[in-house]
Amino acid sequence: MKKTILLSLLSVAIASASASAQNIKIGTVDMKKVFESYYKTKDAEAKINEARNGAKKELEDRMDVAKKTLDEVKKIDEEITKPELSKEAKEAKAKVRNEKANELQGMDREIREFQQSREKQLQEQSVRMRAGIVDEINKVVAERVKAENFDIVLDKSGPSLNGVPIVLYSRDTYEFTDAVVTALNKNKGKDAPVAAPAPAAKPDAPKVTAPDKKKLTP
Repeated sequence: MKKTILLSLLSVAIASASASAQNIKIGTVDMKKVFESYYKTKDAEAKINEARNGAKKELEDRMDVAKKTLDEVKKIDEEITKPELSKEAKEAKAKVRNEKANELQGMDREIREFQQSREKQLQEQSVRMRAGIVDEINKVVAERVKAENFDIVLDKSGPSLNGVPIVLYSRDTYEFTDAVVTALNKNKGKDAPVAAPAPAAKPDAPKVTAPDKKKLTP
């Protein structure tokens, strides 16, 4: 008798769970595809690349100036060794040489500070842009979830810890990646362009007492 009652209760529980599962509406979206297809993502990448190329050009210009100064120091070193040069002339050239060497050291410090500050600025700008884009995507996904009355939405773009897709199969009727992309790109060309990163402030050259030629290579 007890066994019969237990089996009856188990059957009811299974049937109830099955009915509940059938009422759950699960949607899928490829967030990687959405992110890459959103026009603002491409605009942001173009702005970052433009800023990075500008920083590279400025760095190369600074390196060229430093190289010219280094060549001047080497030339003065050669002139000082000439035997026909008087003591007074050698002392005068040595003074100029030291001034150039100190100037070169300041350039070296400035170049390294520029590299570090500019790269940090570009990374921070990239993170902010990405966060803003992801936030906009999530809002559109949330609107779709509400409109379609989904209970659960899975991102099908990434693999699991085992290296296999998280979503192995989903019906096309529950997949709404293209709908999200369409909604995001409907305002393309109508809104304000993504602002480019502001140029880094030019650091002051620090005071130094001796040249350090080895650090000129970035």
